[in-house]
Amino acid sequence: MPYAQEDSHDRAFLEQAIAISRRALEDEGKTPFGALVVINGEIVGTGTSSVVELRDPTAHAEVMALRAAGQVLGRHLMQDGVMYSSSEPCPMCLVACYWAKIPRLVYAATSHDVAVNGFEDRQFYRELALPNEDRTLVAEVTVEGDLRDHAAGALNEWAAKLPFPVVPKL
Repeated sequence: MPYAQEDSHDRAFLEQAIAISRRALEDEGKTPFGALVVINGEIVGTGTSSVVELRDPTAHAEVMALRAAGQVLGRHLMQDGVMYSSSEPCPMCLVACYWAKIPRLVYAATSHDVAVNGFEDRQFYRELALPNEDRTLVAEVTVEGDLRDHAAGALNEWAAKLPFPVVPKL
């Protein structure tokens, strides 16, 4: 999908995400990232990087904003939302937006800006683009046989209980 055009509301919401990132500079152990989820022109979730504070490597600003929005809305899918982030999301946060069905993402600093300041996002994007056997950051092991069959069986049983047919995403 090509880059989308900025709309008239983007600047105000993006300024708020950046303000969250700048406040993080004052909190010891936080990195300067901020994000918000907006639905119908209203902020329904905000997040700041809380990785160190929560001792949780997934507590990035975008994930925290999605978690907060989910609590407020009582749902995990946000097909009607916009994610505003102070910086281009890392691969995990981008995929979290995909999982939440966020249709629009607006950010200020790019992955280049993030990389220049010592964050590994670009390195992770490059690594994930490689076939599994060529990746070097994590040793991935796929187990064949009865354990795979047992694990895949749980997935098959879950899919069989759905009220609609599963469409494979191969």
